[in-house]
Amino acid sequence: MKGLAVILPVGRRPHALLATAALMALFAPCAVVAQISWQAILADAGRPDTDKARDPDRRPAEMLAFAKVRGGETIVDFLPGKGYFTRLFSLAAGAGGTVYAVTPQILLDRAKGRPLPPPVSGEPGRGNVHEIVASDRPFDLPQKADLVWTSQNYHDVHIWLGAAGTSMLNKQVFDALKPGGLYVILDHAGAPGLDDAGMAKMHRIDEALVKSEVTKAGFVLDGESKALRNPADPHSANVFDPSIRGKTDQFVLRFRKPG
Repeated sequence: MKGLAVILPVGRRPHALLATAALMALFAPCAVVAQISWQAILADAGRPDTDKARDPDRRPAEMLAFAKVRGGETIVDFLPGKGYFTRLFSLAAGAGGTVYAVTPQILLDRAKGRPLPPPVSGEPGRGNVHEIVASDRPFDLPQKADLVWTSQNYHDVHIWLGAAGTSMLNKQVFDALKPGGLYVILDHAGAPGLDDAGMAKMHRIDEALVKSEVTKAGFVLDGESKALRNPADPHSANVFDPSIRGKTDQFVLRFRKPG
């Protein structure tokens, strides 16, 4: 596959009764996943204490439920960082699922020799995780995905690739997904009209720009979560500024590939 190197291999009437039974069958599994499975996943002994300490701010159960993660899925964690969400996806996908932790080569080039964090795939119980470093086509994967997820990174893509490169990447995501597949973007909210220079300075992005760019790639906006919103954030400080770090206003957008 071009530009890809795998470096390391979660008394009612009868018809009314039937309708009720069908609805119960449809929604019961979702209730189990949201109310029971996520709590077990968050408590998993294989998660580092540093990950668990971040749970109150990152609200992972709400995030993964919003992303409609299910067992047996193929999930892409794009720009996984230290693997916080990669580990959660691994646990959720289970033995029948696959998680690709995808890092573009351009990130390594801009890291100026700093090594990547230790690969999650090397941790015990992470046999379903595959670390991938890719050059020009990071989403040329061995199989179509159910979900592509990126957290606090879309603004970086803009900084590195500009509008044209970001548009190309969104089309690659579209092509990498199965029909009906989801593309979820979580990022720090920036002021309306924030340009690329402002993104580089603030590490934020205008939510409206994200919606416009992703829908132009063929996606449909399928949902928005307010779980990480903070109306007290003035959007005027760098996200690493001590006055706002860990408390930024963040949007979470779910896009769907039609089909």
